[in-house]
Amino acid sequence: MASEDLEFVSDIHEAEDDIEQINREYYMRGWSDGLPIIPPTPERVQRMLEGTSRDPQRVIGRIPPRWGDATVEKVAINAVMAGCLPVYMPVLITALEAMLAPEFNLYGIQATTHPVAPLLILNGPLARQLDVNNSYNIYGPGWRANATIGRAIRMLLLNVGGGVPGSGDRSTQGSPAKFAFCIAENETRNPWSSLHVERGFDAAASTVTVWGGESPHNVNDHVSQSAPNLLTTIADAAATMGMNNLYLNDTEMLIVLGPEHAATIAAEGWTKPDVQQFLFEQARVPVRRAKLGGMWGMQDWPTWLHIQDEDTGIPVVRRWQDMVVMVAGGAGKHSSCVPTFGATRSVTREITDAA
Repeated sequence: MASEDLEFVSDIHEAEDDIEQINREYYMRGWSDGLPIIPPTPERVQRMLEGTSRDPQRVIGRIPPRWGDATVEKVAINAVMAGCLPVYMPVLITALEAMLAPEFNLYGIQATTHPVAPLLILNGPLARQLDVNNSYNIYGPGWRANATIGRAIRMLLLNVGGGVPGSGDRSTQGSPAKFAFCIAENETRNPWSSLHVERGFDAAASTVTVWGGESPHNVNDHVSQSAPNLLTTIADAAATMGMNNLYLNDTEMLIVLGPEHAATIAAEGWTKPDVQQFLFEQARVPVRRAKLGGMWGMQDWPTWLHIQDEDTGIPVVRRWQDMVVMVAGGAGKHSSCVPTFGATRSVTREITDAA
């Protein structure tokens, strides 16, 4: 189909066929994340739209804080710019739908001074089909699906949602996770139920979970040979004065166990609920430390928490079920925790492409 036969609602800007000039113009107009983009020509956008059966003009929702209409066409445009393949479109659309759920609080995530970014977690056969990395270097470079899916989400938040640094996005220092933040669970190395099964989906379903989180905090434990010792190390890393979870704990904490750490824990017969309950009890900060700084005076703690003295431990979540545990990564004695910014809840959706 010739470009003049394609029908688009979005404005079409004429430009010389000079990728350097196009990138310079996009950067000056604030249409990029600072990295080079692939020009979204009508032909490229049309090919991207072939990855979904949805009407290009269907509005998925309005992205804050600008409240721009996120149509399927605009998803495709930003997906082209980010370097996505057409087969990624259902993931992008479903992830965006999940982020627009009220409990995720995308407005707060976009506008806060906190360095929070949407983390996409993929489960099920589609994650494998798309080659989304679940092993070595899950948070890092080297995988097209992880990098471009995560980047396309960021481009949508910038270009449609107006999350521009200094105006719509007021993050004090930001985070590398704001470029691209997309991983898959290592289901073959997980000794328990995977994240999506735990949340009520069939194992054969493909899902995306959106998590409003900070950059991952590494947990290094090369020594522990028992579940209690290892989980004590993880709990200590997950409970620090500077994180919002300590003071605004009506939220969740994500624990991403490396496969070796998960195997050590499971070998002693610990179930996932055992792990969650242990972490809930141990990941606490005593009042004497919590009141030294952080968000002291702005805290919102559960009504069941009775502070008897300065040794009372403050939990980082209100229920043991809110210690969300999954398995991802390659070999090595490392895990990670991903705190939230407080006012957000993760959302899981099945990836479909219903018209």
